[in-house]
Formats: sequence, C-alpha cells, structure tokens
Amino acid sequence: MELPVKSPVAGGRKAPYRLETKNLSYKLSSKFEEFGWVFCGLINPERGPKFILKGVNCEARPGEITAIAGPSGAGKTTLLEILAGRIPPCKVSSGEVLVNDRPVDNKLFRRVSGYVTQDDALFPLLTVEETLMYSALLRLPGGRKEASSRVEGLLKELGLEHVAGSRIGEGSNSGISGGERRRVSIGVDLVHDPAVILIDEPTSGLDSASALHVVTLLKSMAVNQGKTIVLTIHQPGFRILQLVDRIVLLSNGVAVHNGTLNLLEERLMFADHRIPRHVNVLEFAIDVIESLAVPNSESLSNINREDCRMRSPCMNLERKLLFYPNSRLEEVFILGQRFCSNIFRTKQLFATRVIQALVAGFVLGTIYFNVGNDKGRIALQTQTGFFAFTLTFLLSSTTEGLPIFLQERRILMRETSRGAYRVSSYVLANTIVFLPFLLMVGILFTSPVYWLVGLRRDTIYAFLYFSLVVWMVLLMSNSFVACFSALVPNFIMGNSVIAGLMGSFFLFSGYFIAKDKIPSYWIFMHYLSLFKYPFECFLINEFGGKQGQRRCIEFEYGECSLLGSGFLRQQDLKDSQKWSNLAVMLGFIIGYRVLCLFILWYRCYRAIN
Repeated sequence: MELPVKSPVAGGRKAPYRLETKNLSYKLSSKFEEFGWVFCGLINPERGPKFILKGVNCEARPGEITAIAGPSGAGKTTLLEILAGRIPPCKVSSGEVLVNDRPVDNKLFRRVSGYVTQDDALFPLLTVEETLMYSALLRLPGGRKEASSRVEGLLKELGLEHVAGSRIGEGSNSGISGGERRRVSIGVDLVHDPAVILIDEPTSGLDSASALHVVTLLKSMAVNQGKTIVLTIHQPGFRILQLVDRIVLLSNGVAVHNGTLNLLEERLMFADHRIPRHVNVLEFAIDVIESLAVPNSESLSNINREDCRMRSPCMNLERKLLFYPNSRLEEVFILGQRFCSNIFRTKQLFATRVIQALVAGFVLGTIYFNVGNDKGRIALQTQTGFFAFTLTFLLSSTTEGLPIFLQERRILMRETSRGAYRVSSYVLANTIVFLPFLLMVGILFTSPVYWLVGLRRDTIYAFLYFSLVVWMVLLMSNSFVACFSALVPNFIMGNSVIAGLMGSFFLFSGYFIAKDKIPSYWIFMHYLSLFKYPFECFLINEFGGKQGQRRCIEFEYGECSLLGSGFLRQQDLKDSQKWSNLAVMLGFIIGYRVLCLFILWYRCYRAIN
C-alpha cells in the first residue's frame, strides 16, 4: 500500500482513506494468555481459546464518523486497535484490514493516522499550548515557525484558545476541565493533520455538554476536511447519535450491524421491535442485540491458521523508507527542552531535591562536625561511618524519580509508535538534562558538609574530587532508577525491586562484611555494588597521596602507630584506584543507560510489531 510519509498541514481536503475489514477474527494467541484465561476459568480448555472478534466485516468512509458500539466486552476496543495498527496483522487469526482496497502497512499507516487512547497520556505540568507545541515540533518538519503556525490554528479549531496558558494538571488538581483535557489529547494526535482519526471512547467520563462538544468538533473535521473518523462509544445520547454517520454494532465479537442509523432502525422494526419514545435507536438495539445476531457463516474450526508470513497482510507491499521529521540532534534538543520544563515544575523532583541536598549537607556537617581533624581509632571509625552514611543517603535519594520515569514511559511508547522520534534520542536527552541538574544537587550537598566535617584541606583538588565522586554517585543512582523504571510494570514493583537491590549493594560493598568473608558464590555482588567504588574513592581521597604518607591517623603510647597510607594498605587499596574506580562508576552510568535504551526499544518495538 502506497501511503505518503509526510502530509501537508495546510488547509483543504486531503487524499481520502477508506478503511475496511474482511472476515476479521482475533483470539488470544499467546500461550501465556491462553493459560491465564484457562486458569481463571473464563474459557473451556476443551473448546480452545476465546475469540474476541469473529468474522467481522465493516467499513469506515472519508467524510464520515463511524462509531463502533456494543455492550461491554463486545470487542470494540480490540477492533479499533486492529484498525489503528496497534495489533499487527500477523497476530490476527484470519481476515485482513484494507485501506483503499489494499492491504494495510501498519508502519506507514501510523504516519497518516492519529490514534487517541481512552486514557489521556499527557504531562500535567505543561500548559495546553506547550503540550501541542512539543508534539508539533516532534512530528512536523520545518522547525518552530511551522509548528507555531499549526498550534495556533489547532488551538482555535479545538476551542482551546482561552486555556492555552493553563497547565494540564491531573486529578483534583486539574488545571482544565475534562472536556478540554480530552480535546488536548485529540489535538496532540492532530498536529500532523492525519487523514484518519481513531479514538477510543472520546466521551468517556465527560458530562453531556462536553461530550457533545467533542463529537461536534469531530463531525466538523469529517465534513469540512474529509477525514475518516472512527470511534468507539458505549451508550451515546440522542444529540450525539445524530452526528454519527455509520454504526458498527458488535455482540460477542460478531458484527450484527454495519450501516447507517436508519438502516438499524428498519432492522429493529423488521424484527417486530417497537422503540420506546424516550430511548434512542442504538441504546434499544444494544438491549435487544441477541435478536439481531446472525450466526457466523464460517465455522471457527475452519479459520485459516496459516503462518502469518504466508498471509498477504503481513507481506511488505511496496514498502517505503520511514523518515523522522527531525534529525537526531533536533530530537534531542526538543526533548531536552521538554524534560527541563517538567523537572523545574516538578516540586518533588526539583525544589525538594535542592532543599534536601542543602539541608542534609548542613545537618550531617553539624553531626560529624570537625571529625576529620580528630585522631584515634574511634575517630577513624566515625569518619568511615560518615562516608558510608553519605553514600546510603545519596544512593537512596533518587528513587523518588521512579513515578516520573514511569509516567514518561507511557508517553514515550505512544509517541515513538507514531514515528515522532527515536528511542535513542529520548534516552540521550534524558541523560544530558540530568547532568547539570544532579551536578547542582551534588555541589549544594558537598559545599557545607565537606568543610564542616573537616575533611582534607591541604589542597582544593581534594574537595573537587570529593564533589566529582558525589556527582558520579547521583548519576549512577539516577541511571539505575531509569533502567529499572523501563523494566518494571508499575511503581509498587519498581520501588520494591530498587529498594531490594540497593540494600544488597550496601550489604556486599565491603563495609558491613569484609570482602574476604563474603562467600565465593556471592562475590559477584561485591563487584556489582554501586556502594563499593565511591566508598573506596572517599577513603583514597582522604588518606591517600603524599599527604597520606605523612598524616598520622592513630597514636599509641604517644607515637604514631598508623599512617593514612598504612590504613589504605590494610583496606587493600592503592592510590591508582582513585581513577580506575571513577572509570568503573562511569561504566555503570553508561551501562545502565544503554540497558535502559535496549529495554525501552524492545518495549516500543513489541508494541508496534
């Protein structure tokens, strides 16, 4: 199927797209899913897996609104996801999806269509205008000028000009109404002026006036711009129903009606049903849907189970190269701007972290005040305890970024599935933005604590090295959280996994149990510990170098019994490890980021293939 990769944004009608399904059937195909359904008792294992859709034939025409309706569990969202390319043809049991009478190419079709999910995946701290602007910058070529022009027109078209400067918000703190929020979600997928719009439950959770406003807006787009609009709807009001051109009525995965509302009314009358005065046609049809159901003409046992590679919808017909609207550098710059906006407006991540670092530095400094100038074994133990607690605090403090990473992951998967940007650009932009932010946090912590504790003062380089290690620790922890936020399914599991692994890193670091006392089958955890390497760096920075060969840290009978260099030898540490450990820490930072990239790429790839 030949589809234009880049579509014009200028006014006027675009090339029409007619969507059609032919004998479309879909079932739970994965073994894991089948086991889950059988285990839950939802299907009879002797009869095989449950079919969500069975031999569905329907169509959606340009210039019209086609509504997929039916009771809960009828397969409405599944059919919409197949039309939108969210469920690949290879996973469809039989049948095919056609666009202008040709098999659909999902990757290309996603470039000329817009898919709006039922849940609004938006950044709550961005304004309405900023949300649309970032979407336009990522999905349109031509730079900021063209994006601004498109956003200006879109705000007017969507009726959002009066709330352009309001933040999206969420929950009870929402800065805009539910109807306005829904229109923003629709606008995010309209910035590239798609020829086909697919929306899951556009009226869900809205009052009747807001719901009517949204559907009226969609109707004007269909009529005035010739767009093909497909939406799912449960039980629309009478006024909304009058705006719908075609109805696809599903019952247990079977299409019992595909046509106009008038035709549906005629079918009801032909089946000897009289529609009550205060009930609309669709609502009544759903109530008596069993009487409209037509047995599937084809036995499910005869459904074609041929390998997907042999079916035409899975073939690469006239495939074109997929281009991104922006270069990789431009993507990183745009995403970096958006990251900065979110960070500086997230009080929990910005203000709290800044205040926390500054206060913690002063509090720890007063608790361990001037301990670096004390002598003796107790003072030495206190000083090493300060280093250990500092690392515990620094490594544990960045887990609060987990919910933000998880929220961004949902938006990332949605945007990359539509070809807005590369996953690698997202990871790179995220990394670059956190570099100066965490450097600032690190300096706010080290500046008071280093001098109050009385750590090494013979050279400024010792303070700079200490600050560098703190910065690297923060980056390591941030990369670690980013990696596991890409892996875990939700916040509860993510928090548990991260807390458990951090505890293991502390235990196997060599501080709580000596390296030679760790069982051989657990020694790998010692070398994987994020705690080990910066702790050793702190010790070498404080007791190593030429100053360590002269500095006495322990006296016995009035004479020096232990020099700084001697203490390092007891710990099996060398001055050269001062830099090799930093290299290992850098390796952890890069390694976790690369692992995060591969996990996110796999998630996004699996979602669209």
